[in-house]
Amino acid sequence: MSNRYIQTPESISINTIELNNFTLSSSQYMNLIMSNHNFLYVRDFLSRPLKRSDLGIEIGSINYIGKSSFYFVRTKALQSHSFLPEITSETALPIMPKVFHNTNLKEGDLLISKDSNIGEIVILDKDYPNYMTSGALYKLPIIERKYYLLAFIKHQFFREQLDFIVPKGATIRHAKTMFLDCKIPIPNNNTDNTIKFIEVLTQAIINKEKLIKQRHQAILDAIENELKENQKPNMFKFDHPTINEIVEVGRLDTNLYSEKFKSIDFLIKNYTNGFQTIFDYGFTLSRGQNLQVSNIGTSIYSTKHYDGFYTLMLPKFLSKYGTVDTVEYLGNAKKLKTLEKGDLIIGAEGFEKGRSIVIIEEKEKTITNIHGITIQQHNQNLTTSIFIKCCLDYLRNKGLIDLFAVGGNGGSLAQKYWEYIPFPNFADDKQKEIAKLYHNTDLNYEISQCTLDNFLLTDHAYNEKAGIHELDKTAKQLKAKLNQAIDDIINDKGVDVIFRL
Repeated sequence: MSNRYIQTPESISINTIELNNFTLSSSQYMNLIMSNHNFLYVRDFLSRPLKRSDLGIEIGSINYIGKSSFYFVRTKALQSHSFLPEITSETALPIMPKVFHNTNLKEGDLLISKDSNIGEIVILDKDYPNYMTSGALYKLPIIERKYYLLAFIKHQFFREQLDFIVPKGATIRHAKTMFLDCKIPIPNNNTDNTIKFIEVLTQAIINKEKLIKQRHQAILDAIENELKENQKPNMFKFDHPTINEIVEVGRLDTNLYSEKFKSIDFLIKNYTNGFQTIFDYGFTLSRGQNLQVSNIGTSIYSTKHYDGFYTLMLPKFLSKYGTVDTVEYLGNAKKLKTLEKGDLIIGAEGFEKGRSIVIIEEKEKTITNIHGITIQQHNQNLTTSIFIKCCLDYLRNKGLIDLFAVGGNGGSLAQKYWEYIPFPNFADDKQKEIAKLYHNTDLNYEISQCTLDNFLLTDHAYNEKAGIHELDKTAKQLKAKLNQAIDDIINDKGVDVIFRL
């Protein structure tokens, strides 16, 4: 992360060194770039001073177990791209019930990390009664201006402040409670309306992120219910593999013979309307662009877009919901293999394996890499592409994508195994119903005439009909507007309290 708000002097005087007790640490001489001198510290937003009870506790890895109704939330659940926690099997571990400590996690609570990914913050999207936090997480006691504080802590301005005041350790860095000393600028002009503007934008983004999670779960539930409610009269019975089955697969070290795999495989193949392979659905598979220097020559990578650069849509940038968390760009003189509307990208390697996205809108010069598989359909039926993507989400959620994989470090989803992946033959109407949860074509996001009083209601009406793609797209638009407003406050500029995108 390049510094935008921290200035390091090119030279310092002996007197300055003497005033800093002769320390030669560069962080002691950095200055915060902030034109606005009206500010509060993070601690000023708290309803009371932090207590030891606001901090989670450590239980030791000896208490991690395979299954439990109680969980231990780690700092990994707090990620920079989202206002909400990402609760997964990697970020919230099942633990022994006897060591569970109730940290009373409620919807709307703010959790901030003091160690590891220091300064990362999230707001809880619901109650988490059976979850406890690690000793690296504080629950902030705050009631008023909660969303204003949250927006600023999520902004790069806060991260850069905290980065230079926290000592640089050899391994994990510990912020302790130093984040309380970070400055939060307060607008000098039209103060109440500007603060409310920041807060309603932040609330709107959070609402959309909540709905993205809900739409994703609705997709999984719709597929599960359709399968279970429309089964042939056959009953599942687990059998160990036959010689012919082993010969057909050609391997012994595979999960394709396990009871878990066979039970889910049976559920799909026993569906009333049958099943098809991805090739039966009219798709072809190919690896993404090989970006190695030996293949395409020297490239320039950038977090900013420049004319002629390619947009990188890499598997590691994809969320499990079918959205893009990070954007990077690549400059290369060659004509590279680009993506088209209707193409489906799925991660084929490592721990991002099985994450996928459909190219909904026309993209110019967008590419993926060799770690992604591009799935293309000859007749370019967008609904079918989205349905296949939703089925892949279902299979990934059930663990089948991992069972198909071979090799270590998360495994690889080899193309030769795709002929074994069953896709249910849902009726067209059911495919459209499921696909609409991901992408609804019949919407227009019109908020230019909104006021501070009616924006959230207007936004809610749009969200009710929006799919994951639309929710993510408009959330990103609002984040851009929010970040611009925060920059204006930092630089003591007037904020345009308008919702026009």
